Amino acid sequence: MKIGVISDTHLKGVNSRLIEIYNTYLSNVDMIIHAGDAVSAEVIEFLGKKPLHAVQGNMDSEEIKNRLPVKDIFEVEGFLIGLTHGWGSPFGIEKRVRPEFKDAQLVIYGHSHRAVNHIRDGVVFFNPGTATGFSVNGVHSIGILEIGSKIEGSIIEI
Repeated sequence: MKIGVISDTHLKGVNSRLIEIYNTYLSNVDMIIHAGDAVSAEVIEFLGKKPLHAVQGNMDSEEIKNRLPVKDIFEVEGFLIGLTHGWGSPFGIEKRVRPEFKDAQLVIYGHSHRAVNHIRDGVVFFNPGTATGFSVNGVHSIGILEIGSKIEGSIIEI
């Protein structure tokens, strides 16, 4: 299964940049995951053209916070996936989110606007960075996960 992962879009609505990202990178995936701070429900509805897992972030509107959970746990191809936006300082965020998903083999989070794709203590930690929000290092990115007999992730600078 091929999954597009996006986070921290910080958009007031669907714009030409999001449409371009979708057409270029997400139109051929089986599922989309949004790790919070979409800001606009219109963005969630747009991405919902595909099967979608999404969580609320700290900057999301009340409409999104009333609609989306703080965290989600679901299974893909036998792997348990934990999804949350994250909170607090970007430093130490993985230590804060990990206890929320004790049995997960993959933990996806956002919030820091920094892309991450690594394994720690047998768990894949994956953060797609920011797709269209403020970039701390001048880089905008999304992620692609390929899940079959194993989990393979890649970060794509856009």
